[in-house]
Amino acid sequence: MEVKWTKKAIKDAQYLHSKDAESYRKLKELIAEIEKSPFTGIGKPEPLKDKLKGWWSRRINQKDRLVYRVSGKTPQVLEITSCRGHY
Repeated sequence: MEVKWTKKAIKDAQYLHSKDAESYRKLKELIAEIEKSPFTGIGKPEPLKDKLKGWWSRRINQKDRLVYRVSGKTPQVLEITSCRGHY
């Protein structure tokens, strides 16, 4: 599965990498889980509503969420838009 990051998501991940090693480790774990099973598994995956319909969220920690969507058939593309804060 190809992974695409928005500029904001890249900055979010860099922040977690430099300031919160445990959350960065969890982020990598969640991405690996999404590649196996996009809509079930760890992090309490939940579909988002309203203007974020089609996007999903998983918990990184108490305050941060990974916001993503999976598109395409083969190969699938994982698009990450945010991984810090809430949506």
